[in-house]
Amino acid sequence: MNVDLEKAEREAVRWYTLRAVEAGRPVAVSEDTIRNALSDAGHGITPAQVRKQLMFLSDAGLLVIENVDRPVWRARLTAFGVNVVEYDAPAPVGVGRPSKWY
Repeated sequence: MNVDLEKAEREAVRWYTLRAVEAGRPVAVSEDTIRNALSDAGHGITPAQVRKQLMFLSDAGLLVIENVDRPVWRARLTAFGVNVVEYDAPAPVGVGRPSKWY
């Protein structure tokens, strides 16, 4: 079996990013808080990588980035993003959401 570890890591980072933003609801979450949450989950990630993943998730319609013109970005889930995190909608390609378990 050929596993693309970089792809798996990238997709996991996107999922944990969504979870971090969801945990802050209804308040928008700063990129620094997201980076700290990712670090606590064992994902070493640079500030530039956080922004890259936030842009991917924004392009996928899962979240909105606020304060793009300021030094620190903030992110807020869209309704679609909430549905994906709550397993009420399928996760888009590129987001490594684990299977739901009961």
